[in-house]
Amino acid sequence: MLFMKTMRICFVGDSFVNGTGDAECLGWTGRVCAEACGQGHDVTYYNLGVRRDTTDDILARWRAEVERRLPATAERRIVFSFGVNDVSVEGDEVRVPRERSLANARSILSEAAGICPVLMVGPPPTADDEINGRAAKLDAEFSGLCEELNVPYLPVTESLARSGVWTAEARENDGSHPRSGGYAELATLVDNWWAWKAWFD
Repeated sequence: MLFMKTMRICFVGDSFVNGTGDAECLGWTGRVCAEACGQGHDVTYYNLGVRRDTTDDILARWRAEVERRLPATAERRIVFSFGVNDVSVEGDEVRVPRERSLANARSILSEAAGICPVLMVGPPPTADDEINGRAAKLDAEFSGLCEELNVPYLPVTESLARSGVWTAEARENDGSHPRSGGYAELATLVDNWWAWKAWFD
């Protein structure tokens, strides 16, 4: 097979990046890379999703993990996705206050964009309406931040909630993570996103 594009891609984020709940162990990240490889691209794919990670955790670890996998000699890319864990409640407070979530995201994205092309996928919905309400506000602010930083941003909450598959599977599973069907829907959103497709043009 004649490969069209050769690149290394790190996907950095939380359990939704990890693909938690998917019995096929692909999540959306494995599916979009499998699709790219099926089209003849030579993709080396690193899943750096960690369960329960907030933006505090990702800020502390992302650069060291990425640099080990994306040498300067490679055609390298980074995709980030996070936020739901920040707005989850422990005790009586959200795990990461809004102002710090935005500051963390700004630091992560601005630094990463200085290394290589970067994309961000917004936080997906859960089966918890209160979490979704807080996540929707953060989603909008992440979108504005990415516009400011010139980082393409894909909001996914409304599309996934509208279809019903993601939230239905999450409700039947653990209240947060879908099964294979939900991740396949998110993979389709990313596959059809102009910014993702531009990497392979």
